Amino acid sequence: MEYEELYNAMKEYAEKNGFKLNPNEKVVEAVIKGLLAKEREYGRRYCPCRRVTGDPEKDKLIVCPCVYHKKEIKEMGHCYCGLFARG
Repeated sequence: MEYEELYNAMKEYAEKNGFKLNPNEKVVEAVIKGLLAKEREYGRRYCPCRRVTGDPEKDKLIVCPCVYHKKEIKEMGHCYCGLFARG
């Protein structure tokens, strides 16, 4: 997957779930590039802000969008890595 394709997919996902991409484009760009790098390295789009442990059961929780993002958006106004923000 290329940058634009992933950007559009994440934007669509955010809109369907009642939030948005971070208005700071530099943050969005850094996170999406990080996701693509993790995908090249590990074969999955792990959150670039979280450590891949090598344990498939633990690591599946941090595939973007991770299991934590909705709670983080609700509590902090954005997810940990800053890709998604409250709408």
